[in-house]
Amino acid sequence: MKKNNKPKLYFLLGFLLVNIFIWRTVFTEDRQGVLRVSFLDIEQGDAIFIEAPSGNQVLIDGGPNKIVLKKLAEIMPFYDRTIDAVIATHPDKDHIGGLVDVLKNYRIDFVMEPGVSSDTGAYQELEKIIAEKKLPRILARRGMSLNLGDGAHLNILFPDRNTDGWETNTASIVAKLVYGNNSFLLTGDSPIAIEKYLSMIDGKNLQSDVLKAGHHGSRTSTSESFANLVSPEYAVISAGKNNKYGHPHKEVLDILEKIKSRILKTYELGTISFSSDGENIRL
Repeated sequence: MKKNNKPKLYFLLGFLLVNIFIWRTVFTEDRQGVLRVSFLDIEQGDAIFIEAPSGNQVLIDGGPNKIVLKKLAEIMPFYDRTIDAVIATHPDKDHIGGLVDVLKNYRIDFVMEPGVSSDTGAYQELEKIIAEKKLPRILARRGMSLNLGDGAHLNILFPDRNTDGWETNTASIVAKLVYGNNSFLLTGDSPIAIEKYLSMIDGKNLQSDVLKAGHHGSRTSTSESFANLVSPEYAVISAGKNNKYGHPHKEVLDILEKIKSRILKTYELGTISFSSDGENIRL
């Protein structure tokens, strides 16, 4: 006689649904009123995951390869397969190489990019998957602000013009994440020339609690004058251990130490996560 397994199946399904509900409730309660920003340890490259108090999520860059999926799984609940926005600061592989896998595995509302192209394989792959999925594309331009909900905003500071044909690092999207009295300045691989330009047009408005040091701590970014204007309590360097570029360079570390910023390196600490209630930032 065949055994009827339906009651057991219904019980297991019910148990699973209850557990998903419990986990969803735990994660929702945990983020109420709190902005979370995680600089993912994806070796030599950049990937920054933002979750607003509203639950809206943004991924800025995706590192060099699919390791970003593992790092996202460590900070996102298992049931969450959506990311509201993906921002590619510029089309270098160490920033966009992992985004192809992100777009394949998560539901994305739109992709934001600076408008500069590249002839690299990583860029061509990203272009292909964006086209296949028919994802909306937005050109980042100064003055734009992504309203992440509950008072959190991601403000675009650069580019402020057409970047077609530019050197890719120079075209990097620079954005300032603001929640209450706390802020994060995210600079991609912007070189010193762009830092000088932003210093002229933004001045003291660049001041931020957290600075993502440009270009993985390369001497081509984070000039002393720029660092002084930003005056960050924390400076994050996203780089791989013993990388072939020698990042971070001693000159940059010396500058950050001189302005008394607390320097945090992904290759030493792993993923670096901050939380903010709009008044205080905690590691």
